[in-house]
Amino acid sequence: MSQQFGRPGAPQCEVPMCEDTRRAAEHAMYPISPRRLKRTAPDTTIIRMDYSQIITVEPDKRGGKPCIRGMRITVYDVLEYLASGMTPQDIIADFPELTVDDIGACLQFAADRERRLLSLPA
Repeated sequence: MSQQFGRPGAPQCEVPMCEDTRRAAEHAMYPISPRRLKRTAPDTTIIRMDYSQIITVEPDKRGGKPCIRGMRITVYDVLEYLASGMTPQDIIADFPELTVDDIGACLQFAADRERRLLSLPA
């Protein structure tokens, strides 16, 4: 099931929706923007980020911990901020030199590291 969005007469876009979101959109006074829609699992595409140009490891910086673009902000710092409840926008407000891609790279780096740890033989 998909929902059409946009102003009358403007080009329409179709966005796949889950059943709950479709019902909410039907009862809403205004249509839900496509950015706020949850995609259903079969329609979800996972795009792996190449963080090799964003995450750097330098032995003389922060004890060799993985940092973001050679800065002194580590991946673990960003993960701790996210775990404490900060949003990516909160983090960027505190550290304007960071971007949303930097935060995504931290998450991808952590996911890859976790995947490698889980696949090690016991």
